[in-house]
Amino acid sequence: MLRWITYGLSGGLSKALAGMLMLFATGAAADRVHILALGDSLTQGYGLIEEEGFVPQLRAWLTARGHDVRIVNGGVSGDTTAGGLARVEWSLTPEIQAMIVTLGGNDLLRGIDPAVSRDNVEGILKVAEARGLEVLLIGMQAPGNYGPEYKAAFDALYPDLAQTYGTLYLESFFAGLTQDGAAPADLRAFMQADGIHPNAQGVSRIVGAVGPMVEALIERVAD
Repeated sequence: MLRWITYGLSGGLSKALAGMLMLFATGAAADRVHILALGDSLTQGYGLIEEEGFVPQLRAWLTARGHDVRIVNGGVSGDTTAGGLARVEWSLTPEIQAMIVTLGGNDLLRGIDPAVSRDNVEGILKVAEARGLEVLLIGMQAPGNYGPEYKAAFDALYPDLAQTYGTLYLESFFAGLTQDGAAPADLRAFMQADGIHPNAQGVSRIVGAVGPMVEALIERVAD
């Protein structure tokens, strides 16, 4: 009889312990921040093995600083702002709480009208606003070969929209490569052979500049 009583007590304690562990696990999952990184090949990690790409390196950077974060790699190589707008709705699964938006490089390569790019980026921000999501908008700068009017219009769309929609804003995805005043020739060491996409070392420097902005994004989600 004593054996059965002891078993019953231990069984009950085991169930209680299991329940507590499940409660703790649920609480930990609830504390995790889920972020969608919506972008093109720069986000996707073009030309790199998976762990060297932007999203894995950013996740590791944040984890090393004590953040429990899941970043969904929503980068599609070759995508324009129009492509990002077309897929943002279905990319935002229910658990997503914030977005990093890095689009526009392929618009520049195709010479797309800055007004069209602006409308597309604004469309993405409207979707985020409707869902109550926090956003980090990362800008782009046009080269001078399209003329000064094109460059002025394109460069301005990101800070203008960031201010209008109250998003966090970083002026360039490549800010981490240029923040030390490096000359263009020096940047080759951080780029792949195509001169467009960063190598693993370049991504590390990029993450060093983007990371603190994502920490600010996480703080906004927590608030």
